[in-house]
Amino acid sequence: MQRLVTLFFFACVAYAQSGSKTAELLSDLIRIDTSNPPGNELKMARFLAEKFKPLGFQIDIIPTGDPLKAHFIARLKGDGTKKPILLAAHADVVGVEKEKWTVDPFAGVIKDGYVMGRGAIDFKGGLAVFARAVMMLAENKVKLHRDVIFLSESDEEGGKYNTTALAASNWDKIDCEFAINEGGWIIKDESGKVKYVSISTADKSSVSLLVTARGTSTHSSMPRADNAIFTLAKAMAKIADYDTRPKLIDSTKEFFLTLAKTSQPPVSTYFNNLVNSTDPKLVEEADREISKDTLLHAIMRNTIAPVLLNAGFRGNVIPGSAEATLNFRTIPGTNVAELISEIKAVINDPRVDVTQIVVNRAPLPPAALVPSTKQTVLFEEMVKQAQTIWPGAPVTTYLFQAGTDAMAWRSRGIPVYGIYPYPITANDLTRMHGNDERVPVASLDQGTEYIYKTLLAVAAKE
Repeated sequence: MQRLVTLFFFACVAYAQSGSKTAELLSDLIRIDTSNPPGNELKMARFLAEKFKPLGFQIDIIPTGDPLKAHFIARLKGDGTKKPILLAAHADVVGVEKEKWTVDPFAGVIKDGYVMGRGAIDFKGGLAVFARAVMMLAENKVKLHRDVIFLSESDEEGGKYNTTALAASNWDKIDCEFAINEGGWIIKDESGKVKYVSISTADKSSVSLLVTARGTSTHSSMPRADNAIFTLAKAMAKIADYDTRPKLIDSTKEFFLTLAKTSQPPVSTYFNNLVNSTDPKLVEEADREISKDTLLHAIMRNTIAPVLLNAGFRGNVIPGSAEATLNFRTIPGTNVAELISEIKAVINDPRVDVTQIVVNRAPLPPAALVPSTKQTVLFEEMVKQAQTIWPGAPVTTYLFQAGTDAMAWRSRGIPVYGIYPYPITANDLTRMHGNDERVPVASLDQGTEYIYKTLLAVAAKE
């Protein structure tokens, strides 16, 4: 009972401080702890049903093989003359190191003009924006010539009951002409001016490689030269000093050339040289300077991240093997066999092997790796409305540096456009999946206006 009273108090404070329906909704969403594992997305689905059903939406709560997990679908019916548009947002969030936060990460606190809490950026903020924009269509009794589908997903942050599973079992409920999902960024400077709007048309993929060093297992009192842990350490040191070469697809080239137009020398020159120069020294210099921004470094190459180490089983035994797991986020078109050969060449040690960690899932079909076309009315309106909301800010396509649940649609040839629909600073972005995650209240309201106007342009009858 005390917790219910506390949550009600925070809800009242949130709205009083913000005056924003989207911020209020986001605060409510954050207070539903959907850290995955375990997720608890069913609780979120039931909460959303209470919001959408009174507005006339057709509601589906799709169960999964886990009693705590479910997908939520709200459909606002149109006249059916055109195929639906879908907005997808995931309900689950990553866990927290609670002791490192300055606020309760699951209280939905509004402080200094920000909504703070786990998922504020990724992606409950987007869920709140998408939900409010769709609800506004019903509240304003907008007549539609296509259905508008809102989807709150489970297991995007990890797990088997994601949109791929949903598509396999309930495709008819999420079939559409095109979709909006998480992805590109609206980045502003510290003064609040939006520098650019990026709309992702493709995602990087995830590949995990296992680096295994082998030696002689023996008593720790008699160490040998072929110590597996030392061998692995030397291999990892070589990988730490190595970086893959830039690999630019069309959307990345467009993105960097857009940044070139909005930057001052020498930064503008670096962007141009990275895309256009044939001089290896100029490209290397551009790569080095641009890569100081970790986000830009990530989207132009296959990135390498050590994530797990495993060696030994007791204090007086030198193990016969030691392992490290490397997670690569790969550019579309990357060949895994070539990637393994590249890393083996870097290590250059016959005592170390590199193999792919094969996950228990079907390989992605080729269509899933093809960037979504820009030749749709949805993409055109996302560009047009962005230019209206943030005049003067260039709009560009983008390769999202991580993976999303967009593959469920892209693999079927359906265009998906990714956007985190709120302007944030570079400092805000560093907090995603980190501590004191936050999103500006004003940005949530701008994002809601942006998505609502896009939906009006694409789905409303004239």
